[in-house]
Amino acid sequence: MRLLESGQNYLENIYILQKKQGNVRSVDLANEMGFSKPSVSRAVHLLADDGYLEFSDSGNLILTEAGRKVAKNIYERHMFLAEYFMAMGVSEETAYDDACRLEYHISEETMERLKMHTINCALNCPKASSEKFFSFNKEKIQDLENLETGKLTAKNPNT
Repeated sequence: MRLLESGQNYLENIYILQKKQGNVRSVDLANEMGFSKPSVSRAVHLLADDGYLEFSDSGNLILTEAGRKVAKNIYERHMFLAEYFMAMGVSEETAYDDACRLEYHISEETMERLKMHTINCALNCPKASSEKFFSFNKEKIQDLENLETGKLTAKNPNT
């Protein structure tokens, strides 16, 4: 079953809250997202039924491996797109808002091409490089640099 945008949004918010505060309860999620407690309760139970999260004995929301994978992917898309837009001069608020809307709709192919384009710019366009903008992918950039110098052969730079 394909996870809808709203479900992905819930998973991303759980992921972010877990990074900020550790344990996350449904009430924390409701407060963060500005939704009613009954709406959040229904949504998290649907996500649990689909295998994306579990409940601890104390009522905390725990992402399963599948839930963590989806949440991390969406979060990374969000951060990449926001940083990309800010690097182009878009205000921080607008960049994060636009990234939030696009993160669910951009194809995997386009996302990967966009990442490779920015890595190429980081390697070949010193004026365009900025520490903040390219911090999201330093490891990939290093892998490409190593590949170009012959230090990396076993790892595929496109993964």
